[in-house]
Amino acid sequence: MLAGRHVHSRTIRSTARTASRRHFTSPIPALSDGFLDLALALPLPASWPPYSTGIILFTIATRLVFTVPFSLWAKKRQWRGEELVVPALQAERPLVQKRIVSEMQVERVRGSKEELRKTYEERVTKALKQRRKELFSEHRCSPTATMLIPPITQLPLFVGSSMMFSRMAQPPTVLDSESFLSLTSLSHADPTATLPIVLGIITLANVESSRWFISDLAREREAKEAERVKEKRAQGHLVLEPKKIVQTGLRMMSIGRILIGALVPGSVIIYWVSSATFGLFQSWVFDYWDKRRSNAPPRPSAAERTVAPAIPKKKASRSTKG
Repeated sequence: MLAGRHVHSRTIRSTARTASRRHFTSPIPALSDGFLDLALALPLPASWPPYSTGIILFTIATRLVFTVPFSLWAKKRQWRGEELVVPALQAERPLVQKRIVSEMQVERVRGSKEELRKTYEERVTKALKQRRKELFSEHRCSPTATMLIPPITQLPLFVGSSMMFSRMAQPPTVLDSESFLSLTSLSHADPTATLPIVLGIITLANVESSRWFISDLAREREAKEAERVKEKRAQGHLVLEPKKIVQTGLRMMSIGRILIGALVPGSVIIYWVSSATFGLFQSWVFDYWDKRRSNAPPRPSAAERTVAPAIPKKKASRSTKG
């Protein structure tokens, strides 16, 4: 039966290659054929659907090899920023404030009390921003690169894999004969929209569950930041909160993924659900790791670990009576 499946698969793929050779010059057809051969060669139980299982295993393997290392790299940069840059900036803040006051006194800045306060705050903010930028550069943990590199590295893999699985579903295809969960065929869209809805729920859970493992220290930082933003807005300033903007965008994207997922072939929606599920578990692991690190007792610095040598006490000399 397995040999017959191999022959049937090769016959259909040969016909598809002949029909598409005039139109495709990319490596996607070759990758698609290689994946179909690999799925049939995997030592899976006979009751497991080979192509659906192959898509899930492919997703896990590619995420582990190509995306997890960049996520770890970004997480370590984030930790350096939280453990080195933020404490250093907080320690230098009083010194910066005194320096700004001295500079304004030397320059003999004049104005009303409100004008002087505004000038003072602007100079302190500018000086602290410059110093923060220097510290990020010194410790190699720029937040822009830390935030952008992981999604940028994941995008080519996600788009390329989606194109490959979409091409595999083009008729004639062996995927037409395999069903999986609510999919009657891997070459057609989910008729019940069950998997697209699951995809949207997983995407939304990835956003909302970010507070499940939040540490006390992070919660305290968020409260201070919220108070700062409230004060700025009370003064009439326009304050943008990138984290909340991203979360709002992801919530909207969860709805969009349901609509798009209801239109794509079953092979693609299986890949998307598998990738989103992997990303959700990865976020949980990293968030739990963050909480463990934040709640752990602070490690002693290099200066604290250096134990000064004990100085021997001098024995008191006994006075002799004459």
